[in-house]
Amino acid sequence: MVRAVNGSEPELPAERTSIYVSDERNAIRWLLGRLEVRSWKHGAYAAACLGAALLIAYAPGHAGLSPDARHALFILVFAAGLWLTEAIPAFAVALVVMALEILLLGGLGRPGHKGVEYTRFLAPWAHPLVWLFLGGFVLGHGAARTGLDRWLAERVIAVFGRTRRGLLFGLMLVGFALSMFMSNTAAAAMLIAIAAPMREGLDAKDPMRRAIVLSVPIATNLGGMGSLIGSPPNAIAASAVEAASSRPLDFARWMLVGLPPAALLLGVAFWMLSRGVPLAEKGAAVAAARKAATEGQRLPNWRRLVVMITFFTTLALWSTDALHGIPTPVVSFLPITVLSAIGVLRAQDVRGLGWDVLLLLAGGLALGAAVQETGLSSWLVSALPVSGASRITLALVLAYAVVVISNFMSNTAAANILVPIAVELGRGHEAVTVVPVALAASAAMCLPISTPPNALAFSTGDLAARDFLRPGVVLGLLAPAVAVAWCALVLR
Repeated sequence: MVRAVNGSEPELPAERTSIYVSDERNAIRWLLGRLEVRSWKHGAYAAACLGAALLIAYAPGHAGLSPDARHALFILVFAAGLWLTEAIPAFAVALVVMALEILLLGGLGRPGHKGVEYTRFLAPWAHPLVWLFLGGFVLGHGAARTGLDRWLAERVIAVFGRTRRGLLFGLMLVGFALSMFMSNTAAAAMLIAIAAPMREGLDAKDPMRRAIVLSVPIATNLGGMGSLIGSPPNAIAASAVEAASSRPLDFARWMLVGLPPAALLLGVAFWMLSRGVPLAEKGAAVAAARKAATEGQRLPNWRRLVVMITFFTTLALWSTDALHGIPTPVVSFLPITVLSAIGVLRAQDVRGLGWDVLLLLAGGLALGAAVQETGLSSWLVSALPVSGASRITLALVLAYAVVVISNFMSNTAAANILVPIAVELGRGHEAVTVVPVALAASAAMCLPISTPPNALAFSTGDLAARDFLRPGVVLGLLAPAVAVAWCALVLR
């Protein structure tokens, strides 16, 4: 029986006060609706993930697995299940990971514990890569708030917008470039808004309309491969390589590794999308693109100038740290400090930064630490049937595995799971096996749900689910092979 506060009868809304006794079922439906029990499926998924993790980690004998490694296996399987089923938000899974590691592996209340200290699982929240990403978020916010992003779009359209194919290439280039230095979701949202007038000026059956919308998630997903801050898997891989080999993958070196494969895949994607688009004919689309790029509220010119100087100074310092010796995470304090001081980054803007992504990144780093430091990664590798396989073969297998997994779950989550295994498999040549995993994770885009940019593009109503399949499959097949070949060439 449902009781109201103080034991009185529950009050129904005004329109229900005249309900007759025969309408009691309607009142019950209303009361059940107030209970909001629609999330029972998520609870069932979480319970199933918990049960599976307990069985896998603790039921079998698992010869050679220490108690701490067994706990790490439980956390790994449980987190993978939660990420895969989306029973709870991805950032919440990261918090669950850190909490379980502190509880099960941190030695709290266990005198004489010789395992991993609990502070090891809190340290990733202050990891330099988290600050690097925070600097990237601040730069992206400053570009959007001052109109620098629209200024860039306007300039590219002025150069490439003479033909339909040129306009399509210009839009892809803007999305590709922006997503190297800001959230690909934010870059995709901005491009979708710019492309809205273009789409509305075209017939529903015009292939240009579908190509414009589909180009946005493809370009922004691939752009994430090009820089260290372009996608969380990049940071996870760089951190793992540095920890295992003491040879850091700095900002400039990552661009050398990630940008050429990304640019090649962008060219392939443009070729696929432009095949059905007429070669010439400006039409209404080009004019609408210029109009969209010049519209929108912008801050005073002096603030835009300061943001522009800060933006390009930060990128220059990130790219030349070998010359001046300032670590890239320290450089991130330049945009954070300057944009806060001049009022571009306000208190409400700070609250809106990508803290969920930062938490997910920190949780992934903590998970990687647990998998490696408890010896679980070595045990998992020893159980894999890969004896005698070359490091190139291993890198290909892992890269294709992350593409498949990332189509159904967060690419950051997939990288969190596979990167520690890649480190162990590639002992002595960690970068060759680990970096392709991160690069291939950004090429998983076969489904509308594969990435947030895919979902944004699908929400326009101009695309069917099958529209993602062809480019997604082609890029998913090419990306691992290209990434492994290029990494084997430049990461010796």
